[in-house]
Amino acid sequence: MPGQNDEDYDGVTSGWFGGGKKGRKLRWNKFKWILTPTLSALQTTPELVLSTLAASAAIFTSILGFAGILLNNRGFLAVYTFLLWVCFGLMVVPGYLTYKHRSLNLEAKINNQWSNDLGADGRLRIQNSLGCCGYFSPFVEATVSSTCYARSILPGCKAPYLDFEKLVLMRWYTASFGLVPLHIAVMVSGLLCSNHVTYRFGKGMTPKAYRLSMNSMAVIMDNYANQLAEQYGPEVATEILARSRSNLNLSEAYSTGGPQPPYQRTRS
Repeated sequence: MPGQNDEDYDGVTSGWFGGGKKGRKLRWNKFKWILTPTLSALQTTPELVLSTLAASAAIFTSILGFAGILLNNRGFLAVYTFLLWVCFGLMVVPGYLTYKHRSLNLEAKINNQWSNDLGADGRLRIQNSLGCCGYFSPFVEATVSSTCYARSILPGCKAPYLDFEKLVLMRWYTASFGLVPLHIAVMVSGLLCSNHVTYRFGKGMTPKAYRLSMNSMAVIMDNYANQLAEQYGPEVATEILARSRSNLNLSEAYSTGGPQPPYQRTRS
């Protein structure tokens, strides 16, 4: 027998069973916290679990992508592009499962669910929600309630429950597959654009209106050559200008109708 202060009494001393102290404060321990999510996972369908994972992964991926854009971080964007493929898989799989569940002998699955999986409480919830009684009639696997009894005039639940399942499953895989084109466009844009963003993205770029063209550079070099010609003579200016043209590739600007240096025009 357990000791006097032993908490592991398996409910013997609980007030619900007529023994022990009343008003005892119940506590949650680590074992209950571990059992709660496992029981919740067992009571949910794979489609619902995968859809929840897909939504959570999509939210996390979008936050990571926004962080990469705002911080100009290529590493974040690389992980974001990879996670887009993970989200794509998590998004498509529930659609495939629901489509297969609806298309492949849904009626037999509903029959087995009503007989073996739902239980009395599940049947009662369906009967109250759909306004029916029993499976085929009030005499076949019905849960007795204020509206469902032997002489009830309510119809059986098979037809409305089957129609409800078809409608829900169709909406489920339609929404899942409907997001595929949009998600593919997002993945393609991520693959094409994420590699072009660096820590210098958008920084230190000269506006287009203030960028120098080849002709503008030629005019600047002419003015510079005129100043050199006034100080050191035309020969020195010509030599310096020739070296500058070769370094800056400005020879084409002069050969294709560019301005001619004024000191050369005065000499000719």
